[in-house]
Amino acid sequence: MITSFNPFSLSIVFVSILSFLNLTTPATGANDLFHFCANSTFSANSLYQTGINSLLSSLSSNATRNLEFYNTTTNRNTSNPVYGLYLCRGDVTSEVCRGCVAEATKDLTTRCSREKIAVIWYGECMLRYSNESIFSTVIVRPRVALLNTQNITNQDQLNKLVNTSMTSLARKASDVPIGVKKFRTEEVNISAFQTLYNLVQCTPDLSSTDCNLCLQTAIIRLPICCGGKQGARVLLPSCNVRYELYRFYNTTEAPSPSPGLQSLPPPPSVSGQEGKSKLSTATVVAIVAPIFIVVVLFIVGCCFLTRRGKKNNNVAEEADAANDITTVESLQFDFVTIESATNKFSEDNKLGEGGFGQVYKGTFPNRQEIAVKRLSKSSGQGAEQFKNEVVVVAQLQHRNLARLLGFCLEGEEKILVYEFVPNKSLDYILYDPKKKGLLDWSRRYKIIDGIARGIQYLHQDSRLRIIHRDLKASNILLDADMNPKISDFGMARIFGVDQTQGNTSRIVGTYGYMSPEYAMHGEFSVKSDVYSFGVLVLEIISGKKNSDFYESEGAEDLLSYAWIHWRDGRPLELLDPILGDSFSRDEVMRCIHMGLLCVQEDPAERPTVETIVLTLNSGSVTLPSPQQPAFFLKTDTYMPRKGLESDQSTRQSIPLSVNEASITELHPR
Repeated sequence: MITSFNPFSLSIVFVSILSFLNLTTPATGANDLFHFCANSTFSANSLYQTGINSLLSSLSSNATRNLEFYNTTTNRNTSNPVYGLYLCRGDVTSEVCRGCVAEATKDLTTRCSREKIAVIWYGECMLRYSNESIFSTVIVRPRVALLNTQNITNQDQLNKLVNTSMTSLARKASDVPIGVKKFRTEEVNISAFQTLYNLVQCTPDLSSTDCNLCLQTAIIRLPICCGGKQGARVLLPSCNVRYELYRFYNTTEAPSPSPGLQSLPPPPSVSGQEGKSKLSTATVVAIVAPIFIVVVLFIVGCCFLTRRGKKNNNVAEEADAANDITTVESLQFDFVTIESATNKFSEDNKLGEGGFGQVYKGTFPNRQEIAVKRLSKSSGQGAEQFKNEVVVVAQLQHRNLARLLGFCLEGEEKILVYEFVPNKSLDYILYDPKKKGLLDWSRRYKIIDGIARGIQYLHQDSRLRIIHRDLKASNILLDADMNPKISDFGMARIFGVDQTQGNTSRIVGTYGYMSPEYAMHGEFSVKSDVYSFGVLVLEIISGKKNSDFYESEGAEDLLSYAWIHWRDGRPLELLDPILGDSFSRDEVMRCIHMGLLCVQEDPAERPTVETIVLTLNSGSVTLPSPQQPAFFLKTDTYMPRKGLESDQSTRQSIPLSVNEASITELHPR
């Protein structure tokens, strides 16, 4: 009889079918989760390049020996050693491990083709190399957090259970000698119908203490990034942790669950109790079979639609990644850490003050110097601009862009952490009569070229099309070798691949650098950055600041002053007198000509950044003759100077750059 059918049996069927589909779905190959390349470059065909090629080949070939973990060094006894290793997940088969390592070596060859330090994570393995020894050393930077966006109902209960069970599992995994597999999985009951699945793993070359330290560092990140979510993982170079509400690892390869775990009770018998009428086998089959078929078809259909939806969502998520701060959760610092590094934001550590807050020098316990940009609570840069800067900078990799080390977003605190640069910002040297002598012509030309290359990367070469919107001398940082690094992306706009211009009703910028179409109408494009670059070029050549220019020879601003000298056939008089005769006439003429073209009133008449870079590196480029610049005092083109939100605060310096040496302890886009 139908009334004897127990609905609990059907729920067991559902669970069984879902488990079967999950565990029997064939692997589709290595799953690239995240990769990081440190911006410390080397030349093609160099000894280091040879070392990397040899290293990757060695790692891939040793994976065929069914080794779960392997490390090696190439270029031994040279000044360019390369240290590398791979680690496969402890539950995957040798075949999967080999395939994953092979894919990783192939990917790093293209993704990190010129960087000395790299790490890439897959679902099944991790591979990394460095120019500094990484063996038997616990390394917890960079940190990557990935999460299931679905929430669980009882979040507090899950968070506590994850913490206690993970902490216990970490001790078990680490409590083995060096060289022994440090991998454990565990199943913990949340309720009678729900199970928590945990996984932890360290590289086997770590000591028990270091492994446990690494795992605890990862576990601490889970509630910060992913509290209350149905699944999450934290990836560190030396270890990783993960939890889910489904079995995501292979039980045949993984260690057995801890004893004492209670499984779900067996389903009640479909036959009635003794003395009651029973269903015949044929009747049961007749009832269950159609239901079973409908359930299977329903689940298969749902899986198909879900996977199809995920593919579509992945495309959209990749396009919107720049707007999601969770993509850079791995860069988050605790406020206490930043406070300690800056000696509680001591005045003695204060480096400068800008329109959005103060900048402090700090030092981490490992003696790494940092620059901390602490936004004032009343500043114009709110949470959205702050998130914008974090997301933008974290995804950029170029030697002429400042590298973000991390951020802090706790309560009202909004803090950005960059690596410290000894030479501070361009305006700190260029406009100081005593310091500008440090910038001879060759260095100024290198700075101009470097800024142009950085802009070209933002406009054309990065996976995002970015318009900076606030290029100025104080946002150009100088490293120890006077290499320029563009910084301060708080007002940057991210465009789609086919988008080249935009419009805003809220004009935010710096007087003297804004293009007329942006200042007057809120219209901005790649040519807006070109205009700002032109102003920078003329400032670097003359050593004068456009916004502080005093009227001279009938010119109200530096652009007009440069135009008058060009028009009258005496452009070299624009050159900073401190340079004397030590300069290349061709290079100076080329820069003045190009600078005037960049500040043309009509954006269409300004050169593209590609043309600018080509001009700076080739003497054969023919440029059109410039016309009067946009700021030249004419009654029909005079730019209104009111109603603008302008960052006119005095900056002492903004030394926020990047050490390009190492990713260890943030020594990691």
